[in-house]
Amino acid sequence: MNIFDIVGPIMIGPSSSHTAGAVRIGRVAWKILGETTAVAHIGLAGSFAATYRGHGTDKALIAGLLGMRPDDERIRDSLLIADEQGLRYEFTKADLPRAHPNTAVLKLEGENGAKCVVEGVSVGGGNIQITKLNGLEAAFTGTRDTLIIPHENKPGVVAAVTSMLAHFGVNIDSFRLTRANKNELTIMTIEIDRNIEKTVVDVLKTLHGIVNVVYMKPVP
Repeated sequence: MNIFDIVGPIMIGPSSSHTAGAVRIGRVAWKILGETTAVAHIGLAGSFAATYRGHGTDKALIAGLLGMRPDDERIRDSLLIADEQGLRYEFTKADLPRAHPNTAVLKLEGENGAKCVVEGVSVGGGNIQITKLNGLEAAFTGTRDTLIIPHENKPGVVAAVTSMLAHFGVNIDSFRLTRANKNELTIMTIEIDRNIEKTVVDVLKTLHGIVNVVYMKPVP
């Protein structure tokens, strides 16, 4: 724990959980999408659904999808800015049994056709965890350099990726592998201990069985 875990993040209020955390969820989802957000269908569960207007959670999530940080003074006007930029969005209540009270599900489409579905939780103090990505279980915070690698479920793919990272001197801090069914795409989520060059990402993309590689730097 550090001092920021105690006093909270530098942010635009009113709530670290409902505002700062929501901005970070939106910002991580925007990073994963990889392009300007054009359409956002946002499902809210628990207290997010009950108080999102009063606590500014709607403004915060949209601000994150516009690339803003938790301390950006434009958060208050994010809905207006989104309208001006042509971002189409809607908020609905999500039925997520046993979900954390501060859960948001963001179904996004980008201006160039990219799509993703990101489920995130605001766990307090402005901290978050991404719990699902495109319907598959996930577990990363956005505070570390992270590789998100959808790939074919074939022997040798995981070994090829980890071997290549070792070749470039990249140390793995955490590794998670998830898939829905045996013959469907699998996702590797790898948190690493340092920044990596674009060259490493480009090489990973060429490996047999790799569908895509998303490299996400820490999200403030």
